Amino acid sequence: MSKNFDVVVIGGGPGGYVAAIRAAQLGLSTACIDEWKNAKGGPAPGGTCTNVGCIPSKALLQSSEYFDHANHAFVEHGIDIKDVSLNLKKMLGRKDTVVKQNNDGILYLFKKNKVTFFHGRGSFVKSETDGHEIKIVGTVEESITAKHVIVATGSSPRALPNVDFDEKLVLSNTGALAMTDVPKRLGLIGAGVIGLEMGSVWRRLGSDVTILEALPAFLGAVDEAVAKEAHKQFTKQGLVINLGVKIGAITSGKSEVTVNYTDDKGTAQKAIFDKLIVSIGRVPNTVGLNADGVGLQLDERGFVAVDADCKTSLPNVWAVGDVVRGPMLAHKAEEEGVAVAERIAGQHGHVNFNTIPWVIYTSPEIAWVGKTEQQLKSENVAYKSGSFPFMANGRARALGDTTGFVKFLADAKTDEILGVHIIGPMASELIAEAVVAMEFRASSEDIARICHAHPSLSESVKEAALAVDGRSLNF
Repeated sequence: MSKNFDVVVIGGGPGGYVAAIRAAQLGLSTACIDEWKNAKGGPAPGGTCTNVGCIPSKALLQSSEYFDHANHAFVEHGIDIKDVSLNLKKMLGRKDTVVKQNNDGILYLFKKNKVTFFHGRGSFVKSETDGHEIKIVGTVEESITAKHVIVATGSSPRALPNVDFDEKLVLSNTGALAMTDVPKRLGLIGAGVIGLEMGSVWRRLGSDVTILEALPAFLGAVDEAVAKEAHKQFTKQGLVINLGVKIGAITSGKSEVTVNYTDDKGTAQKAIFDKLIVSIGRVPNTVGLNADGVGLQLDERGFVAVDADCKTSLPNVWAVGDVVRGPMLAHKAEEEGVAVAERIAGQHGHVNFNTIPWVIYTSPEIAWVGKTEQQLKSENVAYKSGSFPFMANGRARALGDTTGFVKFLADAKTDEILGVHIIGPMASELIAEAVVAMEFRASSEDIARICHAHPSLSESVKEAALAVDGRSLNF
């Protein structure tokens, strides 16, 4: 006997599980299907983000930063530590515990909100105007029906041509988070978010890290001033960053990987690594959905084709997150999931792509929202800018971390905030104020006039806003 639901969500990552919870909150009978398994074969909802992405990487970034501080920074605070040693097994165990806590938390939220959970892989059997049949293949095979379906199947790491991930020598983000020994020579192809974060983790733990990036500019999507400072700091820390390279043949031996490449001057080079992490982007997960069988349209890059409201080519079938256009960010997926659930319920869900924050959780952290200076120049937008360095911030001095700055970009005539860019301590938290301000179409003067606690890192946001008008008080 088929089970009938108002909404069935295929995928339990950030977009999927949040969509399911919101739909249930709105009084819709809701099910969520997810196939992730933990080490014991049990359900592990949360998608890439929770299992092999955002959450475990942040756990290792925090642990490795503590290790780095114990070796180098604590002495400045009058804390002398001798014979610091790494227990990598315990560090990885803590990471796994954090992941499981998040998995269990999602299962609890499903139960709390009366979302029916199915552990298995979901795919379309048939799609008709009056409903959709979904097959679930798990420990048993069963079918359910739904008035509405939300596809939230996420993405997978993109492999280099003819170089598969074996997760032993050639690693995706999955293998990069699970190395049981610290490789002496670690190679990274791709200087994006994943590459820089994973490079930072293993560099702190003792690896000699070399990054090979095809693009000629470092962090090209980031504001140029921030990217320049980031390159300076990462190089100072010991990351070797090669830009403008062309990757050639990659061969794996028994215990090492050889990468042939051409550098930015056209000279042939060869590098040998103990491990190689490939982080050159991600591809949407649509294999196994039976999209062709039911006429679900994909675009030329393999993403599920959707309109501005996340509607697909099929009636009452929606798609959100990494499997559709737009930035591959967990919080973007969450916002789309909530918006779609509300649209199904007859409400007016909304996602503002112009105010989605971006964060790179390195040290220093990098965060931004809105336009970069180079974008404003290319669009011929008249703007004003103001910056404030953390070295002039009392709280940053007390923390012992004065790297970086806050930068505001505002419309030259209206003073409306067009972009905010931060590199420095706790940038991931500080950016939220800028997001709120931009959502309310605030001016830099609005932030400059708001009282900020002293001493706090957030004062640097206020000071940068003041600097737009050339009246910073502490620099």
